[in-house]
Amino acid sequence: MPPGRLWGRRSTSFCPLTDFPARDYVVGMTQATQLVPANAKLGTPTGTRTVEAIHRSTEFHWVGDGFHVSTYFPSVNLASERMSPFLLMDYGPAREFKSLAQGKRGVGWHPHRGFETVTLAWEGKVAHRDNAGNRGVIGPGDVQWMTAASGIFHEEYHEEQFTRQGGRMHMMQLWVNLPKRDKWAPPGYQPILKGDIPVIDVDGGTVRVIAGTYAGATGPARTFTPVTMLDVNLKSGTQLDIPLPESFNAFAVVAQGRVRASGTPAQAGELVVFNNDGSHVALVAESDSHVIVLSGEPIDEPIVQYGPFVMNTAEEIRQAIFDVNRGKFGPVPED
Repeated sequence: MPPGRLWGRRSTSFCPLTDFPARDYVVGMTQATQLVPANAKLGTPTGTRTVEAIHRSTEFHWVGDGFHVSTYFPSVNLASERMSPFLLMDYGPAREFKSLAQGKRGVGWHPHRGFETVTLAWEGKVAHRDNAGNRGVIGPGDVQWMTAASGIFHEEYHEEQFTRQGGRMHMMQLWVNLPKRDKWAPPGYQPILKGDIPVIDVDGGTVRVIAGTYAGATGPARTFTPVTMLDVNLKSGTQLDIPLPESFNAFAVVAQGRVRASGTPAQAGELVVFNNDGSHVALVAESDSHVIVLSGEPIDEPIVQYGPFVMNTAEEIRQAIFDVNRGKFGPVPED
């Protein structure tokens, strides 16, 4: 795995120029494939968005030594600009970890600037700590929403008791871009517990509203630009319609099962990209399914990403590297 890949790396010399490929997020993604031609019109009722394309996620790879994930986006066929305001999503299905008598599993101290990281937990426990003084543990049903913004160091490890006992880990991490005006905001941290998240019962399933609104419920996540994030579980045969502004980009991450998205089949390991041509998206479960629905107002600004930094210009990337190496992201705890 290249240094700086995704969530970070273990090092005390964090950002020499050679460490982070300019298109770091494309490394290892050549197997991402487009399964439906772009701009395909697939015949759905009036007001229902059609499907632009379906993309298969990558083969599984390790992030640090604690997270075994597949990357849904971006890929060589799906640029970050099309996914705006989202940048990257890694999904780690349930995986058993043996008990560890000593040491820890995960990703050590690493920097970020210019965006937010969002971690969803379904099984297992992950401990977060950053050099702004925030720390917390998320477990089943919880969400961690970290704003890197002007710059932060953080680490993510399996929680200590979970590490000693072992168990199943089931997680997802999403990167959400920030507009230029907010890339220099102070870092922040939102620990969102399972009990804070509204759950909407639908006929044959549930919808957890993490961000945005659905069926009159508003998610607890505070966002810089309008974002909707729904954690959806559907029994086979269930249909779900989700109203969304037509101008918002919209996607469905199929984590488990099989669905029809606006009439187009998609299965676990695939990402549905919807056209911006309707007022809602339609999902029908063909088997018991778990889907994460993402939607947001596009940020119409340049995206320049270099390892753990996402800015608007190459000069801002150079400044981020300079600031890390000069200690301007703040000290990293020694313990």
